[in-house]
Amino acid sequence: MNILITGGSSGLGKAITQKLAEDKGNRVYFTYYKSAGSAKEISSRFANAIGIKCNFCNKDDVKSLVSQIAEMNLEVLVNNAYSGVFLKGHFHKVSSSDFLTEFEKNIIPTIEIAQAAISLFRKKRQGKIITVLTAALFDIPIGASMYVANKAYLEKLTKVWASENAKYNITSNSVSPSFMQTALTADTDERIIEQMVNEHPLKRLLTVEEVAETVLFLTHASAQLNGVDIIMNAAT
Repeated sequence: MNILITGGSSGLGKAITQKLAEDKGNRVYFTYYKSAGSAKEISSRFANAIGIKCNFCNKDDVKSLVSQIAEMNLEVLVNNAYSGVFLKGHFHKVSSSDFLTEFEKNIIPTIEIAQAAISLFRKKRQGKIITVLTAALFDIPIGASMYVANKAYLEKLTKVWASENAKYNITSNSVSPSFMQTALTADTDERIIEQMVNEHPLKRLLTVEEVAETVLFLTHASAQLNGVDIIMNAAT
């Protein structure tokens, strides 16, 4: 399979890239920006992994990436990239301009990339879109209004992609992980993390490797699985 993973060189994205690149039959494209060293490491380990430098805050970078999608002959798109922080502050203290900025650098690039992928998938009459959301959509933490709002927007888009493209053998599914210790959540107070561990049904936090396994499953899932969100929080 030809696969594109956005934000695929660090944290969860790196785990997904490596998991999918383990299959030598896959050709795995992944974007990176600040994690150039990690991107080089991945490409050194996996001959079938190709890093593409792309700053989602740079319109020219995004335009260049979009223009390459047809040449990649993609079969799978994994929307993983997110630029920003998990906890920003209470909603009433966050500037409205910050909401606009975060939307422009996270949602707009994802839309443009997905549009290009769907156009290709429709011509091929097959394709899979897998989007990383968050379990915070269902158990909203204090201070995460901007992050949750952006993920909620993507949540509805995943449903739109599923319903509009099913007849073209294109699926759109998502995975919603609970809290993981990555660069995105690095500023979280250790006392809060300890509390989350103590309250967790398994007494441990979710790992990026576990989420990567779920993404791998979705890359091979039947086209009958469409419009589904897999919530990973160990809860019933």
